[in-house]
Amino acid sequence: MVNIRSLDPSASPLDYYGSELRRLREEAGLGQQQLGDIVYCTASLIGQIETTKKVPTREFSERLDAALMTGGLFTRLVGLVLKSQLPTWFQAYAEMEARATYISTYQAQLVYGLLQTEGYARAVLGARTEDDLDTKVAARVERQRILDRETPPLIWVVLSEAVLRQEVGGRRVMRNQLAYLLALQEREWVKIQILPYAAGAHTGLMGEFTLLRFEDDPDIVYTEDFVQGHMTANPAAIREGSLRYDHVQASALSVEDSAALIARVMEECYGDQPEPDGRELA
Repeated sequence: MVNIRSLDPSASPLDYYGSELRRLREEAGLGQQQLGDIVYCTASLIGQIETTKKVPTREFSERLDAALMTGGLFTRLVGLVLKSQLPTWFQAYAEMEARATYISTYQAQLVYGLLQTEGYARAVLGARTEDDLDTKVAARVERQRILDRETPPLIWVVLSEAVLRQEVGGRRVMRNQLAYLLALQEREWVKIQILPYAAGAHTGLMGEFTLLRFEDDPDIVYTEDFVQGHMTANPAAIREGSLRYDHVQASALSVEDSAALIARVMEECYGDQPEPDGRELA
């Protein structure tokens, strides 16, 4: 007899998702293999998701809703599931980020998470360990869904020139990432400026930071160290963060000149040239 793991639906969003999948599958009179055939996956994957050993994707959830005629239940649930896979210390910030009406950030090392391509995110998140990498990448991509809302937040990003030149994931990944930044510039509510090396000493040398503004709540400044993130609404911290950001922004290239620099670096550093193994870039 197969040992079916009992789930506590209240334990986590993932447990609730798994228990609902099992319940609705059984109500439909379908075995795991039968449902797998309908949604184009293996019976093993159905079983792993039902027992929380695997995290579902948004695409899988959409196929489930169509197969089981759930009215979009799993598509709604998967957002909660993927948010719950973010690091515990980061979840509070992600919630505030999703509520913000205006996001301004300075990034010295990496492209801001909301603007990362999937390939770039995979390289960043897999730099230390590849454990649960697919889940981590899916959670980051899910976080980016706020960009496609009917009323997205205004996002103003200042990136150090070093972000453009630090090769993350290989030249193909970097070329795609820089091309994506250029495409984002076409959205009126996304502004990207580059702080060039020529700016010299500037107020961002003390580290990266993000400012969140809301319609009805106090502003928040967010910083990270190598262990966790820190949020505060302390007025003195907000004032200092705003002042530093204004100075960084003033030292950066204009939006138009920044786009030109991104395009130039994309061609000069990541253009059509052989990869180390001899493959040509597309």
